[in-house]
Amino acid sequence: MKISSAARKKFTDISFVTELNKPRNRKSFFTSAIVNTSKAINSSNMIPQMSSEPVTRPFTAKTLQIQETTKPKVKQAHNELVFGKTFTDHMLVCEWEAGEGWKNPSIVPYGPLSLDPSCSVFHYAIECFEGMKAYKDPEGKVLLFRPEANMKRLAKSASRLLLPTFDQDQVLECIKQLVRVDESWIPDKKGYSLYIRPSMIGTGQALGVGPSSKAMLFVIMSPVGPYWKEGFNAVSLLATSNFSRAWPGGVGDCKLGGNYAPCIRPQVEAQRLGHAQNLWLMGDQHYLTEVGTMNLFLILRTQNRDIELVTPPLDGMILPGVTRDSILQLARQWGEFTVSERSITMGEVIEAHAQNRILEVFGAGTACVVTPVRNIHYEGADYPIPLDPNDTTSQAGPLTKRFESAMMAIQFGEVPHEWSVAI
Repeated sequence: MKISSAARKKFTDISFVTELNKPRNRKSFFTSAIVNTSKAINSSNMIPQMSSEPVTRPFTAKTLQIQETTKPKVKQAHNELVFGKTFTDHMLVCEWEAGEGWKNPSIVPYGPLSLDPSCSVFHYAIECFEGMKAYKDPEGKVLLFRPEANMKRLAKSASRLLLPTFDQDQVLECIKQLVRVDESWIPDKKGYSLYIRPSMIGTGQALGVGPSSKAMLFVIMSPVGPYWKEGFNAVSLLATSNFSRAWPGGVGDCKLGGNYAPCIRPQVEAQRLGHAQNLWLMGDQHYLTEVGTMNLFLILRTQNRDIELVTPPLDGMILPGVTRDSILQLARQWGEFTVSERSITMGEVIEAHAQNRILEVFGAGTACVVTPVRNIHYEGADYPIPLDPNDTTSQAGPLTKRFESAMMAIQFGEVPHEWSVAI
């Protein structure tokens, strides 16, 4: 692979080993690292493009074939559901091959996939996925929450891995049909839903690091209750700086399986120490990034006594969560406090904590919706986070509860909203 002299110089200028030992701030190092690396890659054509491979058959929903199961499963009671452990009767599957394009999508009985041991997904983690949900409103109508946002993010993740492109509307139409086929699996109780997991994997049969010549898109579904077994309760976080979830120039802004496996050991270690999740920190200034697999929000009182909702910016290391974006939009529509997408360090958190300016902290994501935080453990010290000052039994602060209530009211169709898509 030939790299231009200009690109080689740009990479030489980014000496991570040297720069990490120098004082710097996020803008002077991490931001420039992302920009310079991106420019170097683009100018040198280091990443091969799939556009050279003609796609003769696009993904189309009109060719969808349905094979219904002859052995339907026994459904569990709501209170017996464990998140992600029970699966519906059917799944959606569609294969792709370079030079040929997409085959006909199929809805088939849920079951094992047959894959060659040499498939690239097994050796090079060529895999991406999404998480979305279907709900039932009070009248029993089935709703999806902002599904077009999930399709857009899946396409972005697939592009990052040089997996094939697809018509997002056509894939979504097939997912809707899968939900219709297994509609009876959608719990009809508020707080319960049908979790939908679209995935795309590289199935090219070759031991070589490069674009996969084959791919498979499949969708499975699972009826779920609350993500946390203990329900809507506040959790403790372990602020972690010796492990990283994402880094400048990496793939933290894509939903790839390879982002999650390295986080399992730190999560288990955090739980062993009595904390529910890791609070991922970045750089020697310890910038806050995400909470476990959730986006992070802080509600602060500023030095001017104003209220500010803060979440880390989409700088390439943060996953652009659908729930994150929804919360930001709701907050801006309310217009009652400052909404900031900005960097924040543990130093700022500790200072605000000492001055009693931290009002609430919570995580947000599709699986959990909203998770309140009651404590942050950092470098041997605990920093308790306020919950509701007017209710000592409450497990969440007033704004955290308000966001959770507003989101669920939309998702379960209790209030009309453009984000709810009826199928």
